[in-house]
Amino acid sequence: MRRWKIALGTAVALGAISVASVHLLDMGNLSGGTAGAAPAPAAFVMPVPVVNVVKKTLPIYLDYAARVESIRSITLQARVPGYLQEQTAADGGDVKQGDMLYRIAPDDYQAALDQAKAQVQRDTATLDYAKSNLGRGTDLAKAGYLDKDSFDQRTSNLRTAQAALAVDQAAVRTAELNLGYAEIKAPFSGRIGRNQASVGTLVSVAGTVLNTLVQLDPIYVTFNPSESDLVQIEQAKAAGPIAVDVLLPGETQPSQKGELTFIDNTIDHSTGTITARATIGNAKFTLLPGQYVRVRLHVKEQPNTLMVPQVALGSSQLGKYLYVIGKGNTVDQKLVSLGPTDGDLISVTSGISETDQVITGNLQKIGPGMPVSPLPQPKPAS
Repeated sequence: MRRWKIALGTAVALGAISVASVHLLDMGNLSGGTAGAAPAPAAFVMPVPVVNVVKKTLPIYLDYAARVESIRSITLQARVPGYLQEQTAADGGDVKQGDMLYRIAPDDYQAALDQAKAQVQRDTATLDYAKSNLGRGTDLAKAGYLDKDSFDQRTSNLRTAQAALAVDQAAVRTAELNLGYAEIKAPFSGRIGRNQASVGTLVSVAGTVLNTLVQLDPIYVTFNPSESDLVQIEQAKAAGPIAVDVLLPGETQPSQKGELTFIDNTIDHSTGTITARATIGNAKFTLLPGQYVRVRLHVKEQPNTLMVPQVALGSSQLGKYLYVIGKGNTVDQKLVSLGPTDGDLISVTSGISETDQVITGNLQKIGPGMPVSPLPQPKPAS
């Protein structure tokens, strides 16, 4: 019994020592962990690309929808009747002034010319005889061997022969013209359309349509400025020729250029617009009559204009705004008024200064007063 009590006491004492050791070890670990803890990380600052405001002279344009029209467009018809012998220009072909387009069978007109020339030869001989006869009669009349009536008869024969020869010469010219009309040629350079008379057709004078021919270079572009724009256009016209750019559908840069050449003399009271027209060089035949395009009239230059990238613009209920770098590299929001665009840039008429740094990226991740890290970008193209 005594031994059991001694053993139990020894076990209790050893357990107490173990618990004390564990407690002291845990306290040491806690104390050491607190002393070696890392500092809290710094707050994240959003990097943002920024650009400087561009100051430049901005060209001012007036934009309009326009329609292309040919300067000359004609219907090709025959000037003499006959059978169509040949079409020498392909449908839709580009032709030069004087090029052969159609030929009418020329046999009848060549025969008429030959007959007229033979008549000239015959009446020339008659005239020569009348001249000789009058010469002899003059000598006889002076010698008293020819009475006055006979002399007058010889004079009349000479004049008759002269008139007959003149008629014959006119007939030759008429026959030559008719023979020439058998060849239908292009009166100006342009493009012909689809053939409307098959070879072998009996064509009549101004009755059978053969084809159409339109002039393509230069060409007209017609548009309708508003009554309010007319003042600016007239002021620009007074300063010199107005340049006109033509943009085809889908284009952002003009492919054709020309000059304003016509403004009508009456404003349409129902629409409040006036008809205007530009003449455009079209050497490559890019523009075709009836085509819809857009035109830009360069009316003036606006100096010292502040420009920013269009991608930097934001929109709110208060209007358009820009984010700029404020004091202490924080975001500053500025409401702006906008003007015309020029490529990727847009003019700002009020709201910013020339020294502002405009934020162009991460716009959805920042807000007014937020600290940012500016990343300067290349200067926008001017």
